[in-house]
Formats: sequence, C-alpha cells, structure tokens
Amino acid sequence: MSRRVHTADDVLRHALTGATELVVTPGDRLTPLARDVATEHGLRIVVSEGFATARPKEAQPRQARPVGRPAPGLQHVKGVNTMPLEPFPVELDRPEMDVRLLDVVGAEHGLPMAAGVMSLRQGSFPWTLDYDEVEYVIEGELHITTADQTVVGRPGDVIAVPKGSAITFGTPSWARFLYVTYPAEWGGTS
Repeated sequence: MSRRVHTADDVLRHALTGATELVVTPGDRLTPLARDVATEHGLRIVVSEGFATARPKEAQPRQARPVGRPAPGLQHVKGVNTMPLEPFPVELDRPEMDVRLLDVVGAEHGLPMAAGVMSLRQGSFPWTLDYDEVEYVIEGELHITTADQTVVGRPGDVIAVPKGSAITFGTPSWARFLYVTYPAEWGGTS
C-alpha cells in the first residue's frame, strides 16, 4: 500500500475546489499544518475503508544525556513532525508573531552539530548567526533576508546561511522548517 503525505498546500488546493471532505487512505499522513488548514476551511477528513481518522502520536520525551558524554551509536528521533513545538526561548519583541521550535538532537547526544524544527507565523525578526546553519523547508514559505538579498524557500528547498550572517527570518503567512546548526551550541543574537 502506498502512503502519501498531505501538506497544507495540498489541502488548501483541495479546499479551494469547493470540496467538503478530504478522503485519505489508512496509511496516509497529514502534516500538522495540513490538519489546521482542513479545519480552517471546514474540510472533514475521511479515512477510506471505514477506518477512523488517524491522530498524531503523543510526543515521547527525549532521554537527556550529560553534555560531553557521547551517545552510543545512531540517534533516531521518531515523529518529529507531530511533536509539539515550544515557544522560542529568546525574546524577539514581536508579540504578533508565533515563533516555536524543538531541538531534537545536539551536543547532549555527543554530536558536534544540532538539528531541530522551527515554525513561524506571519512576520519577521532579525537574527545574527554565530554558527553555520542549513534550513530545509517542510511547509509554507520561508524568507531569509540579508542586506544584499532575499531568498524565498518553499517546501523541499534548502537554504544555507554562513556563520556571521546578519539576517531576517520571515514569512508572509506560515513556515515550518528543519534546521541544522554547526556547532551544536547555537546562540545567535536578535
């Protein structure tokens, strides 16, 4: 059986056809934003063959390791796309924006780099990187702006931002992306 991932863009296109239901198969997945878009547009999610709509698994707490103690082997964090993101830990002075993230691997796992997921709601904020970072856009539209250029990332795009860059993270509506930083201890300044 083939599984399909339904993104927010897929669901929005379907809603704009005037549909009232989104029919999925038992193995299909809906991204968190896709579920939000379905709700906002009054789409009822119907799982074919009489199955109930799948609900995201509850996030499993990560086992923290003392810093400096290497992890034994591979790190596998399941269900990152369904884990709740936490409010951004740095005051951005942007009360209208909802900025959230979840660090999933890093120094506590014995790695010299870190990775996590971040989401932005409409708006932008300045940031200066004291680390190298790569963004992989999962959903929405991510705008990264420097004094000289603006790069617009869409689902499937990768944006590399070198250490020392003074940028603005932004989106006209919504963005969810995976970030990878080197070294693991990202700090940056707003």
